Amino acid sequence: MHRLVEGLRLGDRYVLQERIASGGMADVWRALDDVLQRDVAVKVMRPDPDNEEIFAQRFRDEALHSAALLHANITTVFDYGEDDHLSYLVMELVPGLPLSALIREHGAMPPDTVRSILGQAALALGTAHEAGVVHRDVKPANILVREDGLVKLTDFGIARAIDAIGHTRVGEMLGTPNYISPEQAVGERATGASDLYALGVVGHEMLTGQRPFDRGTPIATAMCHVNEPPPPLGDDVPEDLREVVAALLQKDPADRPDNALTVAVMLGVAPAELVDLDVDLAAGVPSGYVVLPITPMTPPTPLEAVRPADRAPADMPTMAAGPEELLD
Repeated sequence: MHRLVEGLRLGDRYVLQERIASGGMADVWRALDDVLQRDVAVKVMRPDPDNEEIFAQRFRDEALHSAALLHANITTVFDYGEDDHLSYLVMELVPGLPLSALIREHGAMPPDTVRSILGQAALALGTAHEAGVVHRDVKPANILVREDGLVKLTDFGIARAIDAIGHTRVGEMLGTPNYISPEQAVGERATGASDLYALGVVGHEMLTGQRPFDRGTPIATAMCHVNEPPPPLGDDVPEDLREVVAALLQKDPADRPDNALTVAVMLGVAPAELVDLDVDLAAGVPSGYVVLPITPMTPPTPLEAVRPADRAPADMPTMAAGPEELLD
């Protein structure tokens, strides 16, 4: 089996250059596609003899689910392959940072920035749900924010096609306890409404700088989603954002908004733009939806630190999936 090191070539095409993310199931590397001569991200499943079969199936599912979702606010998947028992997924690099890093660095965010990021994430979820895919792990670490404000939802690693047979073992709860919906916490099936609840948790955290449900252990935290109301938002939070977050955080899935595109409209996306959503190829932004630049909020040092100074232009993509995407 290949040893993952700089210079390793996978699929006789992708040359690993630098590991940029690491987690329990996979590592993400910056790599060069030497056929198309472009920089890409290669997510390589870490060998695990005890869980190899189920992890490999989830990895294939991620490739299938992600490749079917073409949208400006979803990271693009280019390729999937297997090389000497290593499964890998090739995707675009994103020039920015995970939302989790921005929250950790800056705390509570301005309302307009919250509207922009949540609105774009809702557009991404709308596309996924329309395609029959539930993400099941919406959290700040899986929301990448480019320097120009464009949002990319990533990591469909535990996504599940609606009505498909999953790969969950008995007694296993998938998702992140801090963002899990009440129905998932008690073992019920995840739906698009579950993703909307998680988006509400993300919105609450963006507005306060703190996770609304965190009791130190996964089980205690998960049960808070079932039994406790979220902490009240501060008086400085605009009423429209209060209403959106409150609607998303309803305990009963039936009481949440009908779908993700409804949430996008509530956050300011023009309804007319949701019928045939065009993409402005110059900016990579859905037409009719103006993302708010957040460059002043983005710490410059991490981006410079991971950019090879001797070969990368200033606008080169610098991150694929956030370093914490598999950790939080």
